[in-house]
Amino acid sequence: MKFGDVPLAEAEGAILAHGLVLPGPGGARGATYQKGRRLTAEDIGAIAKAGIARVTVARLDGVDAHEDEAAAALARAVAGPGLQTAAPFTGRANLFAAVRGLAVIDRARIDAINTIDEAITLATVPPYEVVEARQMVATVKIIPFAVPRALLDRALVIAGAGGALARVAPFRPRPVALIQTRLVGMKESVLDKTVAIVRARVEALGSGLAGEQRCAHEIEAVGAAIAKAQSDGAELVLIAGASAITDRRDVVPAAIVAAGGRIEHFGMPVDPGNLLLLAHRDGGVILGLPGCVRSPKFNGFDWVLRRILADVPVVGRDLMLMGAGGLLNEIPSRPMPRAGDAAANERAPSQRRPKIAALVLAAGLSRRMGPRNKLLAAVDGVPMVARAVDAALASRARPVVVVTGHEAERVQDALGRKRKVELVHNPDFAQGLSASLQRGLAALPEDCDGVLICLGDMPRVRAQTLDALIDAFQPLEGRAICVPTFGGKRGNPVLFARRFFAEMTAIAGDVGARHLIGEYAELVAEIEIADEGVLLDVDSPDALAALGSAKTA
Repeated sequence: MKFGDVPLAEAEGAILAHGLVLPGPGGARGATYQKGRRLTAEDIGAIAKAGIARVTVARLDGVDAHEDEAAAALARAVAGPGLQTAAPFTGRANLFAAVRGLAVIDRARIDAINTIDEAITLATVPPYEVVEARQMVATVKIIPFAVPRALLDRALVIAGAGGALARVAPFRPRPVALIQTRLVGMKESVLDKTVAIVRARVEALGSGLAGEQRCAHEIEAVGAAIAKAQSDGAELVLIAGASAITDRRDVVPAAIVAAGGRIEHFGMPVDPGNLLLLAHRDGGVILGLPGCVRSPKFNGFDWVLRRILADVPVVGRDLMLMGAGGLLNEIPSRPMPRAGDAAANERAPSQRRPKIAALVLAAGLSRRMGPRNKLLAAVDGVPMVARAVDAALASRARPVVVVTGHEAERVQDALGRKRKVELVHNPDFAQGLSASLQRGLAALPEDCDGVLICLGDMPRVRAQTLDALIDAFQPLEGRAICVPTFGGKRGNPVLFARRFFAEMTAIAGDVGARHLIGEYAELVAEIEIADEGVLLDVDSPDALAALGSAKTA
């Protein structure tokens, strides 16, 4: 790849290395050209008119792979079961969890890829971390605008060797049994508390406490309890002894052996949690629990329980390799595993797939169409507004909110009852687009990170376009407004981050929010779409008649 400052006349087809903002009339802000843009002849002409003679560009050689191509290829090679890849943007491709589970990461191969060359980077969550559905698990970032294909090929070979480099192992529900032993003077309230704490741990990982037994702290009694728990169907047996295990010949391990089990490993370099025992009997797993399990604080047992309930095998060597990072006493805020989707909502947007709503504006008067309501006009046999709504429903955006106004009942009838949308009526539709925007924004859930502003009179917009905008959206990386383009021209719909909702609500008159694109040019991401539908809005009978000539990919 060639990189450097060149005369403007030599820059056509090259990649702009630094963003440019051209001056507009009267000192206003003019056209914006973002870094990473391939400069066209039209771009060169506009930049030249602004008096700029030289630009810094990158130009790919025949041996180079473009940053987006390289990022997408490596992300696909890294992604194992339980992971989904997002579309690449500015050399980055993110991988998201498709299900809640355990992130299984091959640290050695991650290191091998990251030490190939400074141009290729791969970051993941810590190995064996609990991840929620939609959470970001890994990200590939190509640092320059291109990378030599030979280096990319090396990374792909490493990623493809030895099974999945990164995957999410879903938690599999299974019956878990708890056995507690008693000694003279031990309070039942302590045992009751232990049941509640263990149940919370197990249920947070998708399983259930199928049964609990209490017996004497004696080899024969514990052995009989183990046999009963497994005969009742328990796949995992947990034993909380009245006295901590101090040796392989102590009561709990001796009872396991007497019942026909096998001790896999005793002890682990994790504190709290040192005195954990791993054993097997009749194909089931048995854990002798450390005393710290009676506390809700995170401990080594939680690490082991996660793997077992995600069907990730645990052997003695696995326990022995938990020492790095195993001093959990130094992490006072380490939380218990959290249950349910609420946990995903607490995560920062940068660590999960963003929650994007779709707002379809369908309240207008259609003045330029004459007496006809254009939203009800048939396009390929389907009402125009229904086509716009169907695209939103087929995308990943949720919820889909439709704002009605003019002839609301007819618009609602056109949508029918089967389409799962939220209908919001704007009685002030005659005041213009801003009133519908305000009503729609007010109806959005508080946990959505952004909204796609869709127009009911754009029936050629596709679900793939909406998903491409969602994939590109990342406010922390400066992509807080995502705009589709076709042939270099900006179109609709536009995705806005939540930070703009207050300003959008304050708009008055028959205008939308497009002025924010100019005011926040540094936060705008342009996504080129191979589909003319992003430019086609139906404002007149002639525009409706011309829809048949629209170009699609």
